[in-house]
Amino acid sequence: MGLVNSVFVLRDAMINGYAVGAFNVYNIETLKAVVRAAHEKQSPVILQTTPSTIKHIGEDFFAAAAKAAAAKYNIPIILHLDHGNSFELAVKCIRAGYTSIMIDGSHLPYEENIVLTKKVVELAHSVGVTVEAELGSIAGVEDDMYVNEDKSTFTDPEMVPHFVEKTGVDTLAIAIGTAHGLYKGEVKLDFDRLKKIHNLVDVPLVLHGASGVPDGHIRKAIELGISKINIATELKVAFANAIKRVFKENPEENDPRKYFSAGEKEVVDVVKKKITLFGSGGKA
Repeated sequence: MGLVNSVFVLRDAMINGYAVGAFNVYNIETLKAVVRAAHEKQSPVILQTTPSTIKHIGEDFFAAAAKAAAAKYNIPIILHLDHGNSFELAVKCIRAGYTSIMIDGSHLPYEENIVLTKKVVELAHSVGVTVEAELGSIAGVEDDMYVNEDKSTFTDPEMVPHFVEKTGVDTLAIAIGTAHGLYKGEVKLDFDRLKKIHNLVDVPLVLHGASGVPDGHIRKAIELGISKINIATELKVAFANAIKRVFKENPEENDPRKYFSAGEKEVVDVVKKKITLFGSGGKA
C-alpha cells in the first residue's frame, strides 16, 4: 500500500467515533517506531513533520522513508506537514510526496488566514492532497513558535462555518484549552465549545497539544467530535529518557544503534498506548 491522504481515514473516524493519532517524527527511529506500533495495533496512522524538522532532515528524506514504510506495512499511512508556515513549504512537501498539508495561518488576521489557506487548498486539491487549517491559537511552544498563554485565543464557534466554506479545508484544528509542549497546571478543556463547533460543521476536527492531557479528557473529546489527535512532546520525552538511561548504565557506550534502539522501543510503547486510547486499533 502506498501513502494515502487523510480524507477517508478521518471521515471514517468522525463517523464511527474514534480518533486517528498524528505523531510527530524527528528521525528514522521515531518514524519506524510509530509505524511499527500502528502495524502491531492494525491502526491507520499519521506521520507528522514540522518546518524545523524538515529543515533539519529534508522533506525528501522523510517522504522516501514514509513511502518505504507504506510499501512494507499494509496499513493506511498518511504523511503530513504539521504547522506549515508558508505556501512555498507546502509546495515543496507536495512535490516530495506528502499526502496531507497543514497550513497554519492562525497567527494572521482572519481574512488573511482565509486567503492563505484557500491558496494552499486549491493547489493541494488539484493533486489529491488534503489540507488542515487552524482557527484560534494554542498556547505553548510548537516548533520555533511560542504563543504566550495570555495571547492564545479559543476558537469562536460562530466563525467556523464561514471559515470552512470560504477555504474548502478538509480538516480543522481548533483551540479549546490544550497547550503545545508540557502543561504547567491543571488541564481544562472547553467541551461545550467543542460540542458547538462539531454541531456546526461537517469536517473532522483536530486536537493539537494533546501530550499530557488526561485519558478521560481525551475520551470525552473524541466522543464530542475530535477525529485527529496530535502527539509530539510525549514521544520526544520517551525517546530522550531511554537514551539517558543507556548512558547512565553505560557511560562509555558509543554505538548509536544501541541507544537509538532503546529510544525507538520506548516510542513504540507510547504510540501503542495512544492508539488504544484513541480507539483506532483494528481500523486499518
